[in-house]
Amino acid sequence: MSTIAIHEIIEDVKDLPTLPAVVMEILNNIDKENVDTLELAKKVTHDIALTAKTLRYANSAYYSTMLKVTTIQQAISMLGLNTVRQIIVTASLTGCFPENNCRGFSHKAFWKHANIVGIVAKSIASQLNFNQDVAFTAGLLHDVGILVLVTYHGPEYEQVLTWQTEHHCSRIEAEHEVIGIGHDTVGEALAKQWNFSEQMTHAIAGHHHPETPGLRFLASIVNVADRIAHVLASTDNPDHSTPEIAALPWQALGLTNESLDQLLIDASKEFQRLTESIEL
Repeated sequence: MSTIAIHEIIEDVKDLPTLPAVVMEILNNIDKENVDTLELAKKVTHDIALTAKTLRYANSAYYSTMLKVTTIQQAISMLGLNTVRQIIVTASLTGCFPENNCRGFSHKAFWKHANIVGIVAKSIASQLNFNQDVAFTAGLLHDVGILVLVTYHGPEYEQVLTWQTEHHCSRIEAEHEVIGIGHDTVGEALAKQWNFSEQMTHAIAGHHHPETPGLRFLASIVNVADRIAHVLASTDNPDHSTPEIAALPWQALGLTNESLDQLLIDASKEFQRLTESIEL
């Protein structure tokens, strides 16, 4: 077992490429509706790789467009601003972290989980009159610390995965046992390096412990969404499974058993669509 110190993580995240300026602009203005779509499309189009990946996602079976999307502006017209912003952020993030650095780790499975957490978080937010785009983005980003660990400490993280399998424990428990640091702490370091908003940083840092004093409402939304997503991935019949959700975040959100049942039904449908159609 080899412990990874926080100062090593801080140096690691400094080495990561920064997100494109247009993506940072989207993240910093994710809660704003009065966006100049023509200007956004123009800025994205300047990044050829980002444009190509965004259009590939927009044309996937998951989004079910009747016509082939060929430009960012057309994507916004057909799918809506909020959906395209989410696609752009996803496309950008998936390109920041190289694959095949850690045996046993699947980037495709990682992004599928991240997307379903985002979808469930968005659904929870809709019931609570909370900004749905902020919730989706926080869900998408919640485990980003794992990608830092896989990228820079692949062999050590391979041991984490082995420990988790052998001891039938959660990923974050295995991380603390094997490397002495959790992906939530690593994700917080990255969020600060990339100048994410305080609200987003708190959600990433606190999604496993939303009861921590000082964290905002968003951490509880992501915590509940994360647990629901894990249930969907671990059962053949997700519609009839009850996720184990800590009382505090559930109570903080003011959700009922009936709303949980509906969340599971809706989320299981989206999970199936993701499994069958989208290529990350």
